[in-house]
Amino acid sequence: MQQFFGAILSVPLKLLRLVIQTVFLALGQVWANKGRSVLTSLGIIIGVSAVIIVVGGIRGMNAYLLDSFDRAVGARKMFIWGEVPEELETTTSWDDVRLTEGEADVLLERSEALETLTPRCSINLDVTYGRELARSVRVLGVRPPWHIVNDHTVRLGREMSNTDVNQQLNVCIINEPAIDELKLPIDPVGEFVLLGGRRFLIIGVLEEKEAAGLFGGGDPQTELLIPFTTSKAINPYSWTVIEALVTNPDQAEEAREEVRFLLRNARGLRGDHPDTFDAFVSQSAVDDINAFGAAVGAGAAVVVSISLVVGGVGIMNIMLVSVSERTREIGLRKAVGAKSGVVLLQFLVEAVVLCLVGGAIGMAIGFAAVGGLKTVEFLEGSNVPNWAVFLAVGFSAGVGVVFGLIPALKAARLDPINALRHE
Repeated sequence: MQQFFGAILSVPLKLLRLVIQTVFLALGQVWANKGRSVLTSLGIIIGVSAVIIVVGGIRGMNAYLLDSFDRAVGARKMFIWGEVPEELETTTSWDDVRLTEGEADVLLERSEALETLTPRCSINLDVTYGRELARSVRVLGVRPPWHIVNDHTVRLGREMSNTDVNQQLNVCIINEPAIDELKLPIDPVGEFVLLGGRRFLIIGVLEEKEAAGLFGGGDPQTELLIPFTTSKAINPYSWTVIEALVTNPDQAEEAREEVRFLLRNARGLRGDHPDTFDAFVSQSAVDDINAFGAAVGAGAAVVVSISLVVGGVGIMNIMLVSVSERTREIGLRKAVGAKSGVVLLQFLVEAVVLCLVGGAIGMAIGFAAVGGLKTVEFLEGSNVPNWAVFLAVGFSAGVGVVFGLIPALKAARLDPINALRHE
């Protein structure tokens, strides 16, 4: 019984020893013909390095887009506004679909999917401080949650309060460009400015946010915040948008449907009556950016992988030449007892090793190039995922097996007598 199990265990050990010997023999052949081996595997080197660089670069660009979008908009943001449906354009005006404070309150009180929200309206007013005049400045009417929804705090003074809104006070919060344009003191809190001829007390200065890359909208402009009720008192017809913060961004679509249900009920819309409002969830844009990046990365990887196939053809050609050059060696090995399977394994392993060596060189070049890409501002997030490494190694080994099979079969099928006679 022991001899039986010993014989069974000896088979995989012999096979393992044969494979190891064959690998070292293949490495010896690669080292003995260094120049030819590098030129032969050039297609593999280029293909693997291209896959690593393209995937790493696209991931860096994708990370830059997501970071810019998150800083400019926020992944948890939802925007809600009135909308005239196409089928009601002749019978419905934009005034009819304008969002109201009451609707904002309904969403705030009844929605479980929204963490908080603020109605926001925008008017343009001339702003005066002393002799300085800034014309047509954007003035936002908001509620206190605006600071939370937009992740924008104040660096001096205080934020908007519920008292400011409830009592319709003439107070404002300004940004950094407003200080420069109006030549206000370094600490302008407590100063008064005129907004459209009305006297407003400055209660705070917004903290300057870092530029948001592609979604930053250019250089920051002078902007002021005032209580929503005060803004509506100045211009009751200003357009209202609701900015909300979704509790769970992974359930963004569910949040959108809940908002739709509540607003339809609040507006008394029944049956198949079209929605007179619309909503946009930032997370859907994030998903689109991720999907686009994945699609572009996969497409680019497929395109550059063509060079791996070209490299495989080159390896097949050189292996066929190698079989011709080593015909007498093959004949001698078969004459002393080497089986066809052993010869087949030898040349197949040589092809795979040649591809893997080329793949290793290509990965080294690719990782070095990705390290260089990180020095570029919008590619700082470049990195190589594990799947790209496994893809490169697997593809290299696969190319070696597929394109090394024909030369290996040719070598294994050589007749030893004819091979020994080969000149």
